[in-house]
Amino acid sequence: MAAQLHNHVPPAPPALSEAEWAAARWEDDGGNLTETRPTAQRAHWLRIAAALSTRLPELTGREDILVTCEHGTRSGAPAAFYPTTAQLEIDTALFAPLHPATIRPAWPGDEDRYPAAWGAFVHEAAHAAHSRWYAPPPLRGTALEAAGHILEESRAECAHLRRRPGDRRYVRATVRTLVLDDFTGAALADRWQAALAAGLVLARRDAGVLDPDETETLENTLTGILGPDLLHTLAAIWTAAHTTGDEDGAAMMEHARAWCEALGTDATGTPPPSNPTDARSGELAEAVGKVVSQVQANEAAQVAAEARGAAARAARAQAKADQAARARQAAKTAEKVFASNARPFTPGDPGKGRKRSPVTGARPPAAGEKAAAGRLARALRAAAYRERTTTVTASAAPPGRLNMRQALARDAQRAAGATPIATPWIRTVHRPTPTPPLRVGIAVDVSGSMHSATAPIASAAWILAKATALTDPDSRSATVAYDRSVTAITAPGRTPKAVTQFSAKGRGHCLAEATDALTAALDLTQPGAGRLLVIASDGYYNPDEAASAATRLTALRNAGCAVLWLTFAPNPRPLPGATVVELTDPAQAATAIAKAATAALATANT
Repeated sequence: MAAQLHNHVPPAPPALSEAEWAAARWEDDGGNLTETRPTAQRAHWLRIAAALSTRLPELTGREDILVTCEHGTRSGAPAAFYPTTAQLEIDTALFAPLHPATIRPAWPGDEDRYPAAWGAFVHEAAHAAHSRWYAPPPLRGTALEAAGHILEESRAECAHLRRRPGDRRYVRATVRTLVLDDFTGAALADRWQAALAAGLVLARRDAGVLDPDETETLENTLTGILGPDLLHTLAAIWTAAHTTGDEDGAAMMEHARAWCEALGTDATGTPPPSNPTDARSGELAEAVGKVVSQVQANEAAQVAAEARGAAARAARAQAKADQAARARQAAKTAEKVFASNARPFTPGDPGKGRKRSPVTGARPPAAGEKAAAGRLARALRAAAYRERTTTVTASAAPPGRLNMRQALARDAQRAAGATPIATPWIRTVHRPTPTPPLRVGIAVDVSGSMHSATAPIASAAWILAKATALTDPDSRSATVAYDRSVTAITAPGRTPKAVTQFSAKGRGHCLAEATDALTAALDLTQPGAGRLLVIASDGYYNPDEAASAATRLTALRNAGCAVLWLTFAPNPRPLPGATVVELTDPAQAATAIAKAATAALATANT
């Protein structure tokens, strides 16, 4: 009803008419034989009402209230609570356009699909929990009782939100759809009706339901109608009501009396009617409409922000789950590639067929390779060295070196009768800094176009494995050859005695799986070590192979692992993001890898 405050806390629901009593008696006596059971829709509303009755105790702390959902309430309001009979009614229209079969109030979180209906439920629950006072019978229907109900609306919601601040969004939805809409287009320009708008809207702002920016336009309009002094007086009254106890009816009646006196209204008379002929009625209705629009805009922005936050959290969770799944798969790949039998591993192959290994044999290391391994080991140890950290502390007591100036200052402080605060002892502590280990993985392409690189990479793999073994017990390196399969050439933690030779006669590429095997076996994504992945390839991959490998390389770079790409062909096509070194002579591979490994170790953080 426009511009009329609905009485949310009448002492009892309206009495049933004679026709309603007759229908009830007829059904109780078994006379209604045309409908032996409720219709399907009626059954759904009964289920919804029962679920709301079950949820109500968490809102009110009361177990005695019965909720009913009907097409319209007996009071005519969208929702109503009757304290003397402990009944709470909700109009089914509030749930539109949802079909009752889809409504599940028993499921926490389902209320987000019908915030206006749940907000009406929360509002009436607030009355059930906090509206414990009633106007005396002689004052029923008077302006005094109406003023008390105006103040009680925001007071009950304020008390409820102190207990359950998370219900604010639902109460806001109710204010928008059940309270503010009633004022739009109504004739609200006389002092009583303007004060009604202030008591139902501005008071909710001070109760924490609405935001100041949402009510600014209405406040300016009401200031023009009521004047700043009167509006300030009314605000002081509803602010005092917000701090009044639930059962302090006498105090609420005094607040209501002060409300009537401020407006110059006879407290014992009927509330003044609205004045539809007032020229300023449209102005106030427009201001209330702007409140509605601002609340809707703020709610939409909040919902959008929550949706973006939820989407971002879901994306992060999915990315984390995908990363964990890839890590598990990489660990399985590494286990198969670096198994003791060193058989080639083909991604997606069940393992029943015989796979051709690129390994052709082994040879003893040459004298030059042994010397190169020694030089690289010394370079790596130098790169891993970290200066000792020095810490200087001052104290009032030994041990340490005596600072005579501070000692004299301490004696002077003691002689003056003051508490000595000088610190004459200086202690210098030198602590060694841990040296980071080295992790280097080499993936060499053994497709037919890479024949000239096999011998230099085989030599580099032995040199690197020997040097890392001589550098630090925790340093490790590994080399794999890949075409359609991945084959281990050197394995982590195993120092090869001979140089493993291999040929380049394969077809296809599985760089992604080779990268996974090296990443998992050497912990290339974990900080605290010098980490390097070396790829020796011409880069002639099909788009799917290139995209899959690029994803792995990007993840390694983001984790802080350096990626070096060695090319030998005249027209290489390395994947983006790697540091590319084009070698005119394949024999330079060992030098390039040693230089990159030393740089990775020198810049590693422990």
